[in-house]
Amino acid sequence: MTVTLNSHQYSTLKPSWLPLHCLYSGDKAVIQQGLPHSQLSPAWQMLILGDGSPTRHLQLVTGEKIEVDVIDMSVVEIDLDDAPEKLETITKPRILRQVWLKTASGKRLAYAASWWAANQIDEYLQNRSLPIWDSLSRLHTELYRDIRGLYYGESSQLQEYFAQKGPFWGRHYLFWHNQQPLTLIYEVFSPTLEEYLGKMSLSSPC
Repeated sequence: MTVTLNSHQYSTLKPSWLPLHCLYSGDKAVIQQGLPHSQLSPAWQMLILGDGSPTRHLQLVTGEKIEVDVIDMSVVEIDLDDAPEKLETITKPRILRQVWLKTASGKRLAYAASWWAANQIDEYLQNRSLPIWDSLSRLHTELYRDIRGLYYGESSQLQEYFAQKGPFWGRHYLFWHNQQPLTLIYEVFSPTLEEYLGKMSLSSPC
């Protein structure tokens, strides 16, 4: 199938996303077992290591509607784009979508980058301003969230955008649909959430 990308819809500039400069990373074994509570509190582990919808969780803990601020939709011209492992499972050509998850009152709570097959994104993200989970739920899409990596690290850009000092916690995962990978997602959470979840940890994981 030949895919034609509409240049009016997507930027064709080299995309630049915001990965953490890792001080610590955890694999599937760590994700399944969890971390000592001294390194990552139970409430934070439920948010980051749980397989539920982060936008739903953020709405529940803040008591506010969670909005999506789409900051970039770009054609990915680099094969692996310095993305986490398993990007190769997403069919090329790919679209990179970057968003802030924020409260209705304007607090930025998370950053997310997601990679989509260009021939699928319009089908599954019919309303680009909705959180991914909301879009897929409206289509009654059955999904499995496969968390693949856990990260703790620094980012000067995220520190500026969150107006919070790092390090930050993040993760990446695959969404599976009909036994096929649908999108790869990388998320980083703001320490602002300590207002609702309490302290992230009592000691550094590093």
